[in-house]
Amino acid sequence: MHPVGEGLGAALGNGYVSYVEAVLGAARPEAQLRIVNMGVSGNTVRDLKARWQRDVLELRPDWLSIMIGINDVWRQFDSPTRPEAAVPLDEYERTLMVLVRQALPSVKGLVLMTPFFIEPNRTDAMRTRMDEYGAAVRRIAGETGALLVDTQAAYDVVLEHCYSANISWDRVHPNHVGHMVLARAFLNVVGVPF
Repeated sequence: MHPVGEGLGAALGNGYVSYVEAVLGAARPEAQLRIVNMGVSGNTVRDLKARWQRDVLELRPDWLSIMIGINDVWRQFDSPTRPEAAVPLDEYERTLMVLVRQALPSVKGLVLMTPFFIEPNRTDAMRTRMDEYGAAVRRIAGETGALLVDTQAAYDVVLEHCYSANISWDRVHPNHVGHMVLARAFLNVVGVPF
């Protein structure tokens, strides 16, 4: 088996997944949950598709959580002269649905997380586009019975009280508070109120 993101130290990363593991380990120690983080920074749904068999299906998870789409949108704005780097909405939704349908027969539960842009102005071009991709995730969750974590809604609540730079320097990469917002939203949806 190839190395996977689990274990001691920073193996789970420095973000929301490590916070989720910490809360679950403290709140449900009897469950002996094994948390694995296979997220890869910078990936789009195309990249996820290319490693899906190895990084997801072959690991045979009981529960699967997927958050993908931020880079699919961001490449449309940070690399406008390279349109091939971005993933159009129809391709994103179609690809994500294929991946979800491949995983469903072998998992006990599935959690889909919307992509987010830590920007309160809903008319901002990238925020508007991100909301469209979030709507695609909501459609897929509705069609497949997956649990849905609306990460954008979780950030919107926080952004009513603070400026976006307080939780993300570039509105895409959250700091520790921003990652705790994600962890809290996830935990609330999976039934571990925070």
